[in-house]
Amino acid sequence: MSVTLRAITEEDLGDIMRWRMDEEITKYMNTNPKLTLEGQKRWLNSIRENEDVKYWLIQVDQMPAGVINLTGLTNPDGKLGWAYYMGEKRLRSIQTALALEMNMYDYVFGRLNKRAVYGDIFTLNQGVIQLHRLCGCEVVEEKKNHVCKDGVYYDVTFMRMTKERWESIRSSKRYERIDFEV
Repeated sequence: MSVTLRAITEEDLGDIMRWRMDEEITKYMNTNPKLTLEGQKRWLNSIRENEDVKYWLIQVDQMPAGVINLTGLTNPDGKLGWAYYMGEKRLRSIQTALALEMNMYDYVFGRLNKRAVYGDIFTLNQGVIQLHRLCGCEVVEEKKNHVCKDGVYYDVTFMRMTKERWESIRSSKRYERIDFEV
C-alpha cells in the first residue's frame, strides 16, 4: 500500500462530489449536501484562494481515495481543525487511516509549528473516535444534541492533539510516511 497526497484538480471533482453525497460518508458529517459540478468548481476556486485552508486528494496505490483538509492555518493562536474521509470503500484500511493521521501530526507540529489540532466527530462514529485515541488524541468535550441535520440531533465528540503530547508519544508510533508538502 502506498499513500500519497496531491492537490485537488477539476478532474477530481466528480469523485469528490460522489463521495461527499454518499450516505455512508454523510451520515457522519454535519450536512447532507446536494452538490453540482458547477458548485464544486466554485468550491475548488474558493479553497485555492483561501489561505486559511488546505485540501489534498488522498491516493492509495495511485488511485483517488478521499480528501483530507486543515482549517485555521492563519489562526494566530496556533490551533487548527482537521478532517478527512475515505470515499472509496475498497481502498480503506486501518494502516491508511493511521498513516494519514500521524503524518498529519508530523506536518502540523513539525513543519507548520502549530500548537494543537482539533477534530469533531459525531459520537455515533465510535470507530473513528477509537482510531483517534489509538493515535494519541484526547477527548476534550462531548456535546449532546450539538448538530441538527435534517431534523435529527447528533451528539458530537471534540478531540485534540497538542504539539507537546505528539512529541512525547511520536517515537512509540510506527506508520508509513506520507508527504503533506504539496
